[in-house]
Amino acid sequence: MPPDALLRPVTWAEEAEFDVCSDLGSIDRQQWNACFPGEVEGYDYLLAVERAGIPGFEFRYVIGRAGGKIVAAMPAFLTRYGLETTLDSRHLRDVVMRLRGVWSNFLMLPLACLGSPCTEIGYPGFDPDIPAVCRADLFQGLVETFESHARTAGCVLLALKDIPKPLPDRLMDVIAGRGYAELAGLPTAVLDIDFPDLDGYFARLSAATRKDLRRKLKARQNVRIERRSDLGPYRDRAMELYRQTRERSDWQFEDLTLAYFEGMLARMPGQSFVTMYFVGDELLATNFLIRNERTLIDKFFCMDAEKGRLFNLYYLSWIDNVEYCLKEGLSRYQSGQAYYENKVRLGSRLGANSMFFRHTNALTQRALRFAAPYLAIATPGEERSEAG
Repeated sequence: MPPDALLRPVTWAEEAEFDVCSDLGSIDRQQWNACFPGEVEGYDYLLAVERAGIPGFEFRYVIGRAGGKIVAAMPAFLTRYGLETTLDSRHLRDVVMRLRGVWSNFLMLPLACLGSPCTEIGYPGFDPDIPAVCRADLFQGLVETFESHARTAGCVLLALKDIPKPLPDRLMDVIAGRGYAELAGLPTAVLDIDFPDLDGYFARLSAATRKDLRRKLKARQNVRIERRSDLGPYRDRAMELYRQTRERSDWQFEDLTLAYFEGMLARMPGQSFVTMYFVGDELLATNFLIRNERTLIDKFFCMDAEKGRLFNLYYLSWIDNVEYCLKEGLSRYQSGQAYYENKVRLGSRLGANSMFFRHTNALTQRALRFAAPYLAIATPGEERSEAG
């Protein structure tokens, strides 16, 4: 690319060549991460997801190259999506599943989605040298290229998952201009670690919450907490706790594997760990976490519901994570996309996300727009609390 390219930003979009890859290992790690500065769920995490063998998902990576380097990128995936996945009513989902026993494709659509099923936020990444004025054109190239790939793969439902709001106007114009309908997604819960110590944190909470937390934390004397970089001899028990937790969830999308959890720990040394909570010799809860120099992300808290609640393990894990952030000098604790009532009560703010969808058939798209309010994920505060 000529040295004066930055003076003519339109050349980035004009010169970019777009492609869809199915193997992240074929993409340069440094160039990918450069497009997502500060992202915890970066190249190593996405590679762990790809190699985990998660049933029903094919992973893709849309990239734009110019001047010999990646200038725009976004993860993506293909799957068969059940429209009942986000229905609020478990009864309605059960009805759909019974009908599917007779008609296997009932409300099942081949889906091509920009984003990742295993991250909370999905957004396009750009090389830092790319001027803001050029990014919408590059994003347009990413979306068009992926849509073409989706048609070849036989996908009739196109989507973008968990796009954080606000997205720059010109990027939103690209999504709207291609006919996508917007649907409210699950927000992301974040606790800003802008207090000096645990007393400073408690001071932010209501008097009732402070009193409740202090009472619950008395159970700490009966619990042994162990932080590990691998699952060691606890693989089977860790997966049992995951299965129990997943079965209690009202919203199930991906079904994670042992290879996912072990891959996340192995591929992100120094940036991933699992905190285990024991009573006696019995493992009652696991908490999988990843981090960078600023943010701690609580990926999964898995608990024996009956025994874990007796020892307030949800709240013990929350305070342990806050203390970890304070000790490590982290400024942000991101605690996931569920159980908002507890998280807001514990001081978290909610960052809005949107989903966008488009069916390749115009009539079906109009029907989906009409049905969208009924297919939306439960709004914060309506879902059952894991903590109990």
